Amino acid sequence: MNYYQEHKSEFLEGLKAFLRIPSISTLPENKPDIRRAAEFALNELRAAGMTSAELIESPGDGNPLVYAEWLGAPGQPTILFYGHYDVQPPDPLDEWKSPPFEPEVRGDNIYGRGTCDDKGQVYIQIKAVEGLMKTNGKLPVNVKFLLEGEEETGGEHIEAYVKTKPPRLRADAVVVCDTEMFAPELPSICIGLRGLVYYELSVQGADHDLHSGVYGGAAPNPVMAIAEILTALKDRDGHILVPGFYDRVVPPAQKEREAWARLPFDEKEYTEKEMGAKELVGEPGVPLFEKVWARPTIEVHGIRGGFTGDGAKTVIPARAVAKISTRLVGDQQVDESIAQMQAAVKAVCPKGVTAGLKVLSSGAPSLTNPDNPYIHAAAEALKEKFGQETVYIRSGGSIPIVGVFDRYLGIPSVMMGFGLPDDNLHAPNEKFYLPNFYRGIETVARYLEMLAR
Repeated sequence: MNYYQEHKSEFLEGLKAFLRIPSISTLPENKPDIRRAAEFALNELRAAGMTSAELIESPGDGNPLVYAEWLGAPGQPTILFYGHYDVQPPDPLDEWKSPPFEPEVRGDNIYGRGTCDDKGQVYIQIKAVEGLMKTNGKLPVNVKFLLEGEEETGGEHIEAYVKTKPPRLRADAVVVCDTEMFAPELPSICIGLRGLVYYELSVQGADHDLHSGVYGGAAPNPVMAIAEILTALKDRDGHILVPGFYDRVVPPAQKEREAWARLPFDEKEYTEKEMGAKELVGEPGVPLFEKVWARPTIEVHGIRGGFTGDGAKTVIPARAVAKISTRLVGDQQVDESIAQMQAAVKAVCPKGVTAGLKVLSSGAPSLTNPDNPYIHAAAEALKEKFGQETVYIRSGGSIPIVGVFDRYLGIPSVMMGFGLPDDNLHAPNEKFYLPNFYRGIETVARYLEMLAR
């Protein structure tokens, strides 16, 4: 029995301790928990055998970065591990079967906020390195860690840090364990991510709320105006109406489309069980994987304004707000897409109101060429530990830092995640499949061994 088999129970207890820290980066009241989570990760890296480990304080009120390194393998490649220790808010709390920050094992899954996104997968990286150090007294390659606490709020400070190209971040490849496998038991490497721009759309009408009986029919209504603006940005078939928005979209190659068509997939189960929906929507004639991996989107996340309590109140609100986002693909440029959206909102704004579109966060799309030795080695390590050929997929989600690493450090990102499609990321009852947790640790360790020249 090897180190990884012998220490399964310790790995699980350590993960539980990490998960109990409610490191919610979007809530100011959880600031002390953010610090505790950063220090927890720092101490784990030190215990794993890193020769240098420290917190890098972010400017202003930013959350600290966690940096660690072991550079005792001269002449060997250097791998930079990336992950994040912050998590999403757990709301709505009444939908959780067990408290979100009291991790609970049920069957083969561990439930709790951050189990898969991304504490469980960060812990995989740390324990993989620990096992090699404890077993051999050294690592086969050089290793660096860069963990952040603002991924769920846009990653502003890590991006600013990486842009300075600090020498300490020099590496041959980045390993990101923040993605999912396409299906259970099917090892997967993600080579493409959609970009993200998150907006706040605000509409102002009169300077105060008005009585709908006295002023209705003459007064501008910001809630109605927001509805009109949103429906002018995207039609009923899901086609984006923003002028120029599709101009830079690069369709997937035929070879990639054919590979996606061979993936094991049940659309009915995906729709009814995984999503809990009645039917799929979106652009007619566009295959599903292309819709969610290779096409841009506009989505509405919430609308606030007027009276929404119990009973009736006949008010015309003075102001309304909508949270919306766009996902970007291919060669779409963040700044250009923002200018297109702002121009479109201005063009369709109804009479009597003013509309403003504020950018809250953004990240560029990324597409990695899979034909490089660092991705090939990851595919081989996954195949060895999971017993099946590794498939190459894309993800509809966004990990903005991947594009930042590519742009400023010029190194490929190896996205070898161990989550599953039904892990309820950002939703109640988030989970992580424990067999993937344990095999993930061994896979990452094997990957480092394969990279040694």
